[in-house]
Amino acid sequence: MGNAIQKSTHDGVLKLGGIELNVSVLEDGTRVITHSAVFKALGREARGNARVINVPAFIDAKNLQSLIDGDLRSVIKKIEYHDKNNTVQYGYNATILPLVADLYLKAREKGVLKQNQEDTAKKAEMLTRSLAKVAINALIDEATGYQEYRARDALMRLLDMYLKEEFATWAKTFPDEFYEQMFKLKGWDYNPNSVKRPGVVGKYTNDLIYERLAPEILTELEKKNPKTDKGYRKQKHHQWLTEEIGHPKLREHLYGVIGFMRACNKGEWDKFYDMIERAYPKKNGQIKILFEGYEYTPKEKERNVSKFDKSLKKALDFSPNEDKKTKKQPTPKLF
Repeated sequence: MGNAIQKSTHDGVLKLGGIELNVSVLEDGTRVITHSAVFKALGREARGNARVINVPAFIDAKNLQSLIDGDLRSVIKKIEYHDKNNTVQYGYNATILPLVADLYLKAREKGVLKQNQEDTAKKAEMLTRSLAKVAINALIDEATGYQEYRARDALMRLLDMYLKEEFATWAKTFPDEFYEQMFKLKGWDYNPNSVKRPGVVGKYTNDLIYERLAPEILTELEKKNPKTDKGYRKQKHHQWLTEEIGHPKLREHLYGVIGFMRACNKGEWDKFYDMIERAYPKKNGQIKILFEGYEYTPKEKERNVSKFDKSLKKALDFSPNEDKKTKKQPTPKLF
């Protein structure tokens, strides 16, 4: 009987930040989450074959193995069970989810995270924060007896709300179109389902965006956000820009660049780059867009207009009939 396949007594769907995860409670009270749901919670495509024996596929990367602790090893054994429809399912003790999230955060903290694991670590951080917020609410409800009065799905709705807040914080500053257009201009094949990009993409991003956004800004960003010993940065450069001026100017410049990208055909990188050189020349001099912690004066906010914007305004205001000496429009001759 000890090896008999268990049955679920309760099946459900856990909603987290807009995604749905299949979960169940087994006859012995074990809470389980399906194999594919763990992948989904981490923002990854599910796969079944693990590269390491007795380790789930979602944590089988070589760089993670030395960080798997006893708590995580105690729940990585796959559980086979029948759901209420008598369909065979495979899952894990549900506590594996926060433990896996913690594993990716430890890898990032120790500087051993791979570049293709950065998005997973971000999702893990969101998940950890949100679960912690819900846990304290659940404990208070239990301590006060409020759990008897709250709505059946109150905690799930609370967790969903917290996760949506976290996702909004990490919303993409660089839209996928920026990279898709770059691949088009270079004549490369673009896979929207892959985060793998040639190493030179980072150099092109610095060239097209940060080196042209404001004087010396890339130099300052690299000081504040240096690479680790493994060659990766712990944060994205744009996270160091201020919400008041830095982020709006970044988005303004970014979508201006995308506009020029759209105007060019596949393989026309040189044509596009020439347009960018003329429209957004690289900046030199003092930093105009500053970083977190700096308080802007009203005059600085008013002056936060790029050279290109000023030049464009001057060109639009120019009149060929303007008197160069007096700077006034000549009196029109009626006869």
